[in-house]
Amino acid sequence: MRRLIFSLTFILALILTGCNDYMPKPRGYYRIDLPDSIHYVEFNEKGFPYKFEYSDFSVIKPTAQNDSFWVDVLYPKLNAKIYCSYKPIKNNFQDISEDSRTFVYKHIVKADDITEQPYENPDHKIYGLLYELKGNTASNIQFILTDSTHHFFRGSLYFSASPNKDSIQPVLTFIRKDIIHMIETLEWKN
Repeated sequence: MRRLIFSLTFILALILTGCNDYMPKPRGYYRIDLPDSIHYVEFNEKGFPYKFEYSDFSVIKPTAQNDSFWVDVLYPKLNAKIYCSYKPIKNNFQDISEDSRTFVYKHIVKADDITEQPYENPDHKIYGLLYELKGNTASNIQFILTDSTHHFFRGSLYFSASPNKDSIQPVLTFIRKDIIHMIETLEWKN
């Protein structure tokens, strides 16, 4: 009997002391299924002063803003939107350009870093900058494209979620490729 009580006490002591190292599970994120291959569609609406190609995984929606040439590139399955605006240049290039730069750098409060990558396509008279905002910013990518005499096109990527660079990184990488393709295929129409 003594042996049984000793054995039970020993087993109970092992059970009680063996479970003290509780470790919480790390925070996880939902798996997002992204398409394996991307096909592009041309946006070439009548009356618009520009055209470009966009992913067939997204949808173009013209917006009812003051300027009639604004569009949104929506990613409904990814809760993301690229706001695209267009302004004709009428001796106000410096003002429009500075407004865009100011808009980007308003995010400096939350951004860990802001990088600028220049873009040139002299054959189509398109010059621009791709801004990448690192960290938990409201907008992670913005860009401008212009010929500096007639056209000024601007885009800003936003997610319909709280900014968290870890959770949106796969989607951000995916949409960044689409933005690069949009930049490389944009052309001015006469």
